[in-house]
Amino acid sequence: MLASPTVENYLKAIYQGQSALADGQHVPMGQLAAALGVVPGTATTMVKALAESGLVSYEPYVGVRLTVAGEKLAVMVLRRHRLVELFLVQVMGMNWTEVHDEAEHLEHAVSDRLIQRIDAMLGHPQVDPHGDPIPDASGTVDRHEYHSLLTCPLNTRVTVTRVLDQNPTFLKFIEDCALMPGRAVEVTTRDTAADSVSVKTPDRTVTMGARAASKLLVQLETNPI
Repeated sequence: MLASPTVENYLKAIYQGQSALADGQHVPMGQLAAALGVVPGTATTMVKALAESGLVSYEPYVGVRLTVAGEKLAVMVLRRHRLVELFLVQVMGMNWTEVHDEAEHLEHAVSDRLIQRIDAMLGHPQVDPHGDPIPDASGTVDRHEYHSLLTCPLNTRVTVTRVLDQNPTFLKFIEDCALMPGRAVEVTTRDTAADSVSVKTPDRTVTMGARAASKLLVQLETNPI
């Protein structure tokens, strides 16, 4: 099977679904269909074709996982996507809230040669504008595990490293709250009754819902704000 845009989108979605699961677990078909915006029957038909091509392992009523060959292709799609995002921000001057959708289209069009040139131009970066790790040319991806604002220690300096939600509205919210990757913050309180988290930045204190806090990954630091 040729790696058409549809095939690449499925492989990428399965890879991202797997990343949130324990080793060996399958991505449920309903979850995959929702991620791609299709009905489960459509997703199942495509997954069966991918399985026949040796790109995925499919178990009815269980779900789907990438094979070694499928994972290799998926990682290369992610590499193209994330390098294009960074190029659009750093070179083209686009806002980080708007580059995800542009990269969704361009990731299928750019050649490997162009991606190599972009990678070199940007200095072989390790993360994209949202903090997502950029796979290197060999397909190696940083597997480092981080806390989120929902799980990190209270009253401890942390640095925002990654924003998991690429929705422009959410990214604009994060930007308005000064919680973009690289910002130093402290979680001061978690209110389970209100389902909220209060975060202290160098300029102010921001209160957000627990779900939003779970989408911001952080790295522990040592010096208080």
